[in-house]
Amino acid sequence: MNTPIHDPQTRQTIVRLLSSMGGAKEISQYLKRFSQLDAARFALVKVGGAVLRDDLEALVSSLAFLQDVGLTPIVIHGAGPQLDAAMAEAGIEKQTVDGLRVTTPEVLAVVRRVMQAQNLRLVEALQERDARATSIVSGVFEARLRDEQRLGLVGDVAAVHLAPIKGSLQAGSIPVIASLGETAGGQIVNINADIAANELVQVLQPYKIVFLTGTGGLLDEEGRVIDSINLSSEYEHLLAQPWINGGMRLKLEQIAGLLERLPSSSSVSITRPDELAKELFTHKGSGTLVRRGERVLRVDEWDQLELPRLRGLIESAFGRRLLPDYFERTTLLRAYVSEHYRAAAILVEAEGMAYLDKFVVLDDAQGEGLGRAVWQVMQDDTPALFWRSRHGNPVNGFYYGESDGSVLRAPWRVFWYGLGEDRASFDTIARCVAHCEQRPATLEEAA
Repeated sequence: MNTPIHDPQTRQTIVRLLSSMGGAKEISQYLKRFSQLDAARFALVKVGGAVLRDDLEALVSSLAFLQDVGLTPIVIHGAGPQLDAAMAEAGIEKQTVDGLRVTTPEVLAVVRRVMQAQNLRLVEALQERDARATSIVSGVFEARLRDEQRLGLVGDVAAVHLAPIKGSLQAGSIPVIASLGETAGGQIVNINADIAANELVQVLQPYKIVFLTGTGGLLDEEGRVIDSINLSSEYEHLLAQPWINGGMRLKLEQIAGLLERLPSSSSVSITRPDELAKELFTHKGSGTLVRRGERVLRVDEWDQLELPRLRGLIESAFGRRLLPDYFERTTLLRAYVSEHYRAAAILVEAEGMAYLDKFVVLDDAQGEGLGRAVWQVMQDDTPALFWRSRHGNPVNGFYYGESDGSVLRAPWRVFWYGLGEDRASFDTIARCVAHCEQRPATLEEAA
């Protein structure tokens, strides 16, 4: 059961969030969406040991905030760096096979001690912030030994038991789960935290899956965070890039396999602890959002599309009616439409170039990365483009980032990319701006 928002301090916290992260509309939209979910389906947050070591205060602040607004995440954690340090202190050499820590009985004693200590450290830190949290170090993961001869006491998850988690949630308390398991015979085993999190996800099927890391997301070839990945349209392209290293490739493949077995509405977010609320509550987010997404359809003729659905998408996104003869009087250059008609880009020819006549994303698709997926496919096909947007349009922030330049010609702001920087290009830009000033409207005026 979700906890209602009830006290003045909490309301002040929400006001601070609204002012620092995004608009009231999008915050309210996400709060409403999340509050309608079963508590166990809101979010699973996987916390690495490095985050517990380096960013505990930010982590606790973010988790406590979620509880303040009536949402209870499920937290599962590892303790890799702490285990390395404790083993070194004990004079035990670290050994790994296939990326997994070889766990002898001697190592297991350290694993149990360190894992329990880190679990209690997080729980106590939450309780010091007046957040309700429950330590769960056993009873969730029934395990079987993976390969005792090679790995020792390392387990795979054979079954997930939700009773301890549900008991915590029913009490309005954040379950904090250590990645330890027990065999049917009662032997404690070491389970890789990523493997444990993935198995827990399969059973819970949460709306949000969040991996908290120090990098704050998956990084592109220039070391910048990739803000969203639509696997349906970008996965193969990404894997083909030379800058995708082994670790990132493995992470992408794991996420793709994870999402393949979940409802299409599920997503994986990779972000920093201090950006957790921003990632959950704003369209822009803060780290990398990965979704299965939707395929993007590319067409050259109107009759290749379901025009009533496209009209409904445009009118819903703009909140105004499209002119009745829009499709008849508009000569299509290309259109890009997500397979479920939730985002679209419509291009026509103007001034001998591509003009973006419509770019639309439904409200309930904002924050999914779907609009960016459509934009990316369009951009790959379109080396030069110009378009206009009403001054003050909230989407202009996105346009600024995607354009080479813009100019205000009230009530429009004209954007472009790929038009060059020489004198001839300047003349081309001037023609584009003049065209946007004179181009007739295609939406009916609001009543």
